[in-house]
Amino acid sequence: MALYVDADACPVKGEAERVATRHRTRLFLVSNGGLRPSQNPLVEMVIVPEGPDLADKWIAERCGPGDVVVTGDIPLAARCLEAGARVLKHNGEALSLANIGNVLATRDLMADLCAADPFRQGGGRGFTKADRSRFLDALERELRAAARG
Repeated sequence: MALYVDADACPVKGEAERVATRHRTRLFLVSNGGLRPSQNPLVEMVIVPEGPDLADKWIAERCGPGDVVVTGDIPLAARCLEAGARVLKHNGEALSLANIGNVLATRDLMADLCAADPFRQGGGRGFTKADRSRFLDALERELRAAARG
């Protein structure tokens, strides 16, 4: 069992490290660089070369049943679910084989709407304390479930 975090622009790296440490689970923080190193022996910083989706590819090639992946990247989430991993978004939303199709479709629709209106600004809401709390609860549940098999 391992915890993989798509760490570029991830607002919950510290929380993921705390929960992984409590569960004595290896944590892989995967990014293109720019992360503060951790002294925690359970944390491995994985720096991939610059390039499109190289961090995603690294995670997708290694995760599998019993692992938990934290990402906001919906195509990566779909690949990880297909590999048998459990997936959480940064706000604590659990993604599954049952809901990933709708999430992918919504993502594609929103991309099309944004492309059709280049003057559209914003669109996302900020990351809140409630999101952080939901994430901590969800990660705790997912790691327990992964440990049970």
